[in-house]
Amino acid sequence: MSVNVTETRTGKIYVDSDRRLEWLSVGDYGKESNLKANFLGLEKPIYGVTHRAVDLSDKWVITVSTQKGCRCCCNFCDVPKVGYFGDVSINEFQHMISDALLREDCWHTKRLNVHFARMGEPTFNESVIRFVRERLDDTVFSVIQADTIHPVVSTVMPKANKNLRNFLMDWCHLKNSRNGEAGLQISIQSTDEVQHYIQFNGFSLDLLSIADMVEDLPFPRGRKYTLNFAITKDTILDAGQLSRLFDKDKWLVKITPIHQTAAALTNGYDVTTEYGGYDVYEQFERQLLDEGWDVIVFVPSKEEDEDRITCGNALMADLIGCCQ
Repeated sequence: MSVNVTETRTGKIYVDSDRRLEWLSVGDYGKESNLKANFLGLEKPIYGVTHRAVDLSDKWVITVSTQKGCRCCCNFCDVPKVGYFGDVSINEFQHMISDALLREDCWHTKRLNVHFARMGEPTFNESVIRFVRERLDDTVFSVIQADTIHPVVSTVMPKANKNLRNFLMDWCHLKNSRNGEAGLQISIQSTDEVQHYIQFNGFSLDLLSIADMVEDLPFPRGRKYTLNFAITKDTILDAGQLSRLFDKDKWLVKITPIHQTAAALTNGYDVTTEYGGYDVYEQFERQLLDEGWDVIVFVPSKEEDEDRITCGNALMADLIGCCQ
């Protein structure tokens, strides 16, 4: 089967139209370049991220799809245009990761992050947990050496998933069994229920239901669980309300921009302020820090957004164009 390979300035995007799979392999600029996180000692505001060459031997990120398309219809994301053609299998997870590793001339990395976040909602697919538990490490070590392998699940907390709580509980126990080397990220976007509902087109649970569902998750080993806010200047984020809903000992807050997807532009999101200035982030970061939260601000480079490696993108949306 043929795989279309798109070169980006930090790596490659792979599209297998026959299998309806899409995955990517990229390097990272390094946390000193694109992160502000006071609790990690990274206290310098980010006034734009300068593109530079990346080194896969330092940090390598592989982002795989968990579904062929997506069953959710978030209005800032291009993946719904693909349609939905089922869940990714364990063998297909192994194929995407092995293929990405084999196509590079790098045989050792200090850190390999595997993000289950390209296309699809991972909590609908129980094979995600089975693959990580049974095959991920062997799949990687059969090709390269990695000092750390860190899988991450990102979820919009879909209300239609009757198995959602069980998935989250199983994933968090898996995180702890890996000595903390796994991540859980929940997309919140806004503390205003109306804004939250609109952005997820009603597919996500309301905030109180999310808080109730995650209240009993085990205390995380390693890094805390993440509440993600993809923001614009119009985002409503009430740090006090967030403190009433979630346990700061278990959760941290990550702030990123809404990325320049076709859907975000069509639906009127302000995606023009994230590259050169820090003010749009600082207004949210400051109130969270004052409330006692650990906060990560992640800023992409202009090149990363243009190359469509960021969340919410899908080259397959252009190649297939089959919204079903």
